[in-house]
Amino acid sequence: MDIAIAGAGMGGLAAATALRQSGHSVTVFDQFDTPAPVGSGLVVQPVGLDVLDQLGALPAAMASGNRIHRMFGHEVRTGRPVLDVAYDAPGDPRFGLAIHRAALFQALHQTVQEAGVQIEPGRRVIGRDGATLLFDDGREGPFDLIVDATGTGSPLSPMRARSLDYGALWATVDWPEGTDLPRNELRQAYRRADRMLGVLPVGRIPGQPGFRASIFWSLPAEGYEDWRTGGLSAWQAEAVAHWPAFAPFVEQITGPDQMTMARYTHGTLRRPFEDGVVYIGDSAHRASPQLGQGANMALLDAWALARALDLARGDVALAMRWYAQARRWHVRGYQMMSRLFTPQYQGHSLWLPVLRDRALYPLSTVRPVQRILTLLVCGDLLPPLGSLAHDPRSAEH
Repeated sequence: MDIAIAGAGMGGLAAATALRQSGHSVTVFDQFDTPAPVGSGLVVQPVGLDVLDQLGALPAAMASGNRIHRMFGHEVRTGRPVLDVAYDAPGDPRFGLAIHRAALFQALHQTVQEAGVQIEPGRRVIGRDGATLLFDDGREGPFDLIVDATGTGSPLSPMRARSLDYGALWATVDWPEGTDLPRNELRQAYRRADRMLGVLPVGRIPGQPGFRASIFWSLPAEGYEDWRTGGLSAWQAEAVAHWPAFAPFVEQITGPDQMTMARYTHGTLRRPFEDGVVYIGDSAHRASPQLGQGANMALLDAWALARALDLARGDVALAMRWYAQARRWHVRGYQMMSRLFTPQYQGHSLWLPVLRDRALYPLSTVRPVQRILTLLVCGDLLPPLGSLAHDPRSAEH
């Protein structure tokens, strides 16, 4: 098959590699002259690590990233824990890979090149005409299949997402000497739900020396200009007052432009495909990053699409239907849980944090619930590939 992929992000590169390894002719079109990642640190959960392993990108990712074994958060006024999830307790020893987007991009870009995928940079997709992609400078096609991996600003996806009340400021800084924070944990601090500070040890960035960390500060979606107007010193003082251990990280911010504002949306396409085009990653579904599943969802979409095409033996319409069926309940389940969890940690509510601290956190320390939370974070509380874990023909007969 002759396949076009719009977008050289994580999902697009993963799909390109998987489809090329299956023998298809694959061309990736990206709007930038030199494709590059956008964003800071993230966590590739065990389900995403399995996909990287299948693609051959895992060794490079592991060489740059940093294993984390625990997510821990506390309430700043009381000091009491309000979040404590371990990857390997109880259950099989597993871990998340904290990694900077630049390092993950490099690992996936390397596999794309090794697979022989053709990449055409500087080609901004503006739409499609049937099986043909439209660009600022002309058109390409027709293709047997178009994969939309252009993300939240997709010119192809019909999705209308809802803006969330809170976003986050982020930056990447050096891991400071003398900090007491562990390198193998994601640490967060909360004041009720209207303030959240986070430190994620992401390992190394290609071409840059030293061990790095991504830091986060939650902010109302429309609060960025007020944050800039309030002044950097006032913000740093507030952050350190909330969480003294945050000081050596936030002191490295010398200007407001070092902090980038990320705004989040929530939405899901009921049917992530149309005639001749299939949507993956943020083109198909979006949620807050509270459960740390964004990159994993894109990787799983890419792998599910490639497997569906393999099993359908060239029947594109059947493959797209199998892809949608395989991902439906995993995506919807995590979307629902994101909607439930996010207001407890990022929002204006006064009573939800009380419920979180007084009821939900104590419940999370009970062994059966611990196991459920571990599976939730690892990404396989629900089967990530659905019927594609086996041949879907057996389920249809």
